[in-house]
Amino acid sequence: LLTLSLTRTLAHSHSLFGITEISGTQRTQLSTESETGFYFNIFVVIIPLQLNLHFSLTLASQIEIEAVSVYVCSALLIVAMGICLLKWQWLWLLYILLIHIIVNESEAISPDGEVLLSFRTAVISSDGILLQWRPEDPDPCKWKGVKCDPKTKRVTHLSLSHHKLSGSISPDLGKLGNLRVLALHNNNIYGTIPSELGNCTELEGIFLQGNYLSGMIPSEIGNLTQLQNLDISSNSLSGNIPASLGKLYNLKNFNVSTNFLVGPIPSDGVLANFTGSSFVGNRGLCGVKINSACKADGSPDTNTQSTSSDQNQIGKKKYSGRLLISASATVGALLLVALMCFWGCFLYKKFGKNDRISLAMDVGAGASIVMFHGDLPYSSKDIIKKLETLNEHHIIGIGGFGTVYKLAMDDGNVFALKRIVNLNEGFDRFFERELEILGSIKHRYLVNLRGYCNSPTSKLLIYDYLPGGSLDEALHERADQLDWDSRLNIIMGAAKGLAYLHHDCAPRIIHRDIKSSNILLDGNLDARVSDFGLAKLLEDEESHITTIVAGTFGYLAPEYMQSGRATEKSDVYSFGVLILEVLSGKRPTDAAFIEKGLNVVGWLNFLITENRPREIVDSLCEGVQVESLDALLSVAIQCVSSSPEDRPTMHRVVQLLESEVVTPCPSDFYDSNSD
Repeated sequence: LLTLSLTRTLAHSHSLFGITEISGTQRTQLSTESETGFYFNIFVVIIPLQLNLHFSLTLASQIEIEAVSVYVCSALLIVAMGICLLKWQWLWLLYILLIHIIVNESEAISPDGEVLLSFRTAVISSDGILLQWRPEDPDPCKWKGVKCDPKTKRVTHLSLSHHKLSGSISPDLGKLGNLRVLALHNNNIYGTIPSELGNCTELEGIFLQGNYLSGMIPSEIGNLTQLQNLDISSNSLSGNIPASLGKLYNLKNFNVSTNFLVGPIPSDGVLANFTGSSFVGNRGLCGVKINSACKADGSPDTNTQSTSSDQNQIGKKKYSGRLLISASATVGALLLVALMCFWGCFLYKKFGKNDRISLAMDVGAGASIVMFHGDLPYSSKDIIKKLETLNEHHIIGIGGFGTVYKLAMDDGNVFALKRIVNLNEGFDRFFERELEILGSIKHRYLVNLRGYCNSPTSKLLIYDYLPGGSLDEALHERADQLDWDSRLNIIMGAAKGLAYLHHDCAPRIIHRDIKSSNILLDGNLDARVSDFGLAKLLEDEESHITTIVAGTFGYLAPEYMQSGRATEKSDVYSFGVLILEVLSGKRPTDAAFIEKGLNVVGWLNFLITENRPREIVDSLCEGVQVESLDALLSVAIQCVSSSPEDRPTMHRVVQLLESEVVTPCPSDFYDSNSD
């Protein structure tokens, strides 16, 4: 409207044309010319200019040209057109341009907003949290996951953890000069850590753990003198730990564990204050913190501790020899007494201590320890010494493949030890082949295999110890502690772990024994799939089957019980049974079902025919959400379909759970604890 008004005024202004007195005919002619000039300005000049300005600004934002450059060029163009045509009314267009600039700049997105949009273009969010980040919304402080300083309106927090983000971290984040917390942990982010983050000198917390980041740790992180928390664990980072990190004197929490880092751990500066748990799980790291000496080239010296232990053994042998000589010189009476004492001790050990089931006989001569990725910062002799002290009091579980012991090291670290008895003559080859593959598997929803002990009489697998115990124990011994959200979280974690085995391992793995006792829980009740270590790996790319019968009654798919042929779809069936067990709080073959000639699947089918499937839910489960329950029942029904072809893949199961069952709530933990 302003443009039209100014143009009409311009067309009717006599003074600009130098007209003092005009006749009626001239006035009519002038009026016609003015109207012509009016429409000429509108359709030939004003509208094209506005469109040109709009598209120019859009293009400029894409190719990172400052908007002021577009405005200056447009102004020069208008002046040039006015001079060439000798019509001063074109100068009014400069006024219009000025108005456009004022209006446009008042609604322009802030520089921090531009940075966040650049970050958005580099990642994909499957849960849709970034859909709200739109260029037409000029205030990024209102975007989800973003927090700003109320006075300066500068971005201070970017918290997008647990949102299934995939993609890389944009280097433009280095332009967020006021950023204090960057929390992108537990996503699917890959690529490298941008060195440009070293420009964010106000950073106090970086949380990137639980992703797929690779490459080296940027030395520029050492510029962040305000940094208090740095957690980049559980990634695929390689190279050395930069010495510059030792200068972060405000650092209170530091974790680079479970990566592929190499070289010596910097002994100078603040890193010397952290324990070995901050560094374990890295190939080739060495230093006092992880009990591994370094060679001259910076690599771990695996022989140092062994040599020391060997010298101790030699000393012991010499000492034993002297005792033997001394004993042979004693009188016969003393020798007889000694022999009697020895015989008494032997009988006591053999018959008087039946309650002590020692593993010493299993890790004697010929035993060897194999560690994956340097995950165990102990010498082989230290581990074997601990193994020899284990007895029945250390048993924490007994499964189909063996007994599980709790192994506590002197530094406080605890592991779970699964003892497997040899099955046949060819088991050694099978065992070592399986372990070579399993040792390379790392996923946050699988129980990590740390290493193994290979002896002539038994095989010992060393896993992470999870303090939450098994899902079976949680459901059937302390079900009142599992509310609705906890049960959904456990189901989701188990689904992701099984989906990883089916779709991301090479070769792919059929578990063949999915059940509640093979789902372990950490201290936060996050699920980890266990006991897949002895499953037969898929090597046939077309059939993906195995004919080794395994599993637990109640969880087995009908076709697997009939034919003995296990496929991924038989695992899906077992997972469906697991969902029903979590929902009902009852084992698949609970006595209440058996009395009716049913199992948990048959009971669900009965409730469906009665139009009351919701009654399957455990009465001890609090906070049940009806919408999520119905969606979860739908997933379970698909999984336990009698026809394998009708069952979804585990990848599809995860998609259904994420989109229809679980509604993730953004956490403000890192926001509230970083102020």
